[in-house]
Order: sequence, then structure tokens, then C-alpha cells
Amino acid sequence: MFIFANLLLAIAKILSLLLSGYMWIIIITALMSWVNPDPYNPIVRFLHAVTEPVLRPIRRRIGYGLGIDISPMVVILVILFVKYFLIESLIEFAYKLKGGSLI
Repeated sequence: MFIFANLLLAIAKILSLLLSGYMWIIIITALMSWVNPDPYNPIVRFLHAVTEPVLRPIRRRIGYGLGIDISPMVVILVILFVKYFLIESLIEFAYKLKGGSLI
């Protein structure tokens, strides 16, 4: 059973890293929107290509409150919820399968 527990731990930790990385990409994209970067820059194009599919549906539902785009904040809150609730629960479940402590 410890092999399945180790697999769950590895999946949880990798998901946590990926979510943290995506959260930083969203933060960088939001900060770049303040300086109006060159839209033909490959880095800017990559950041928009990665974040727009997630941010666009939220913008459609929420809109711009007081002229401010709050969709990055919504996505960051969802990411934090997934990290602190779902991934932590997965880690605890894996440790319980292992029969060890959570330390």
C-alpha cells in the first residue's frame, strides 16, 4: 500500500508546484498589463496564450468592476483553494495510507 501512497504524494506535490507556477504566471501577466508591453514580444504572447483561456470566461461572467479587471484575483483565489484544501487533503490521505505521521 505504501507504493500507492507514494504515488499520491508525488502527484500532490507535482500538482502543487504546477499550480504555484501558474499562479506566478498570472501575477506576472497582471503586472505586465500595467505597463502595456509590446504585443509582438514572444514572452508576452506566450503569457497571454497561457492565461487568456482561463481568464476570459471569468471576465465574461464577472465583467470589470469599477474599471478594474479582477479575474486574476479570482483565479488566484481558486488556485489557493485547490492547493490548501484539495492537495492538502490528498497529502493527508496518502500519509494515512502509509500509516505514518503527517510530519
